[in-house]
Amino acid sequence: MKYKMKIKFISIVIIITLHSASITLHPQSVRPIRDDVGFCWNATEMDKFIKFLSSETDISAATSQSKLIGGISVHDDYLYAGKIYYPLFKQIRTKEVLIFGVTHGTVRKEMNDPKDILILDEYDQWEGPYSKVEISPLREMIKEKLSKEYYIISNKAHSIEHSIEALIPFLQFYNRNIKITPIMITQMPFERMEEISKQLSAVVLEYINQNELEIGKDIFFLISNDANHYGEDFNNAPYGMNEQAHTAATENDRRIIKENLYGEVNTEKVQNLTTEIWPDPANSKTIPLWCGRYPVVFGLLTVNNIIDELYGRSIHGELFKYSDTFAEKVLPFKNTGMGLTAPFSYKHWCGWFTLGLYID
Repeated sequence: MKYKMKIKFISIVIIITLHSASITLHPQSVRPIRDDVGFCWNATEMDKFIKFLSSETDISAATSQSKLIGGISVHDDYLYAGKIYYPLFKQIRTKEVLIFGVTHGTVRKEMNDPKDILILDEYDQWEGPYSKVEISPLREMIKEKLSKEYYIISNKAHSIEHSIEALIPFLQFYNRNIKITPIMITQMPFERMEEISKQLSAVVLEYINQNELEIGKDIFFLISNDANHYGEDFNNAPYGMNEQAHTAATENDRRIIKENLYGEVNTEKVQNLTTEIWPDPANSKTIPLWCGRYPVVFGLLTVNNIIDELYGRSIHGELFKYSDTFAEKVLPFKNTGMGLTAPFSYKHWCGWFTLGLYID
């Protein structure tokens, strides 16, 4: 009898040990870092970088008395664009952020150029410099309630796209427990954007109301976007490749921002923005190569829908800072593990800006 009892006890121990091993073999899925050169993934270095930016950056433009509920952010290398990121992210203290990201050419090539849809992921967490970044329950609610024809789920697409991860170190510096809802936007006609945005807005509103969230305090909206990518490497040099060309192209970016994203940003302005930054073979105007031309339109439509439904108002935009890689050159932040992923010259430069979205 004792012998049999002993055998049973050993069996139980073996089962428990194997069960524990199975847990070890199947950890949570964590979205890996895509760009470990241009962005900062070390907590100590990120602390030093923010301290450096706080002493180097003029944030006098960020003085609005209105309520900041969203923004448009650069996603380029920190050593180029750190002073452009800083004025926006310094003001974000929310618990979670819905991020509209780009579907870059690398992703389109790997994914057979998906169009007319959103791309969601199913990672349990994303990497961050301070700790793993949790995913908001909003993502699963979107999967459940958004029409299946409007989205696909692809960890592969998100793992090779850098426009969302670029924002995480800045977000996590100011809130170690930040949660995110990452959504990649593909190319689609304006009418399709309106259709999908309307339904997505209804899902986000339901989530906000169910959880009694306050926009700007509990949840924030971020749109990842770089402005003109100029030069021979981009096959985009309508003004030439010299000092006068650089001035003309950056002035055109500033004009587009002023006319379409500054002040009240209503549906008419958002639709007009498509004529400024979306390629159109029938349009003879010089179209700048904005890297974010689809998420910026989709994101603005969605945020406007939500704010209109909640408050009966439109959003308005205020520019914090516009610049480019040639004008900024490399920040004098020394002894860093960060680097640069592209050169800068009159033959290759990228414009970018940060802009706040407000309600009165």
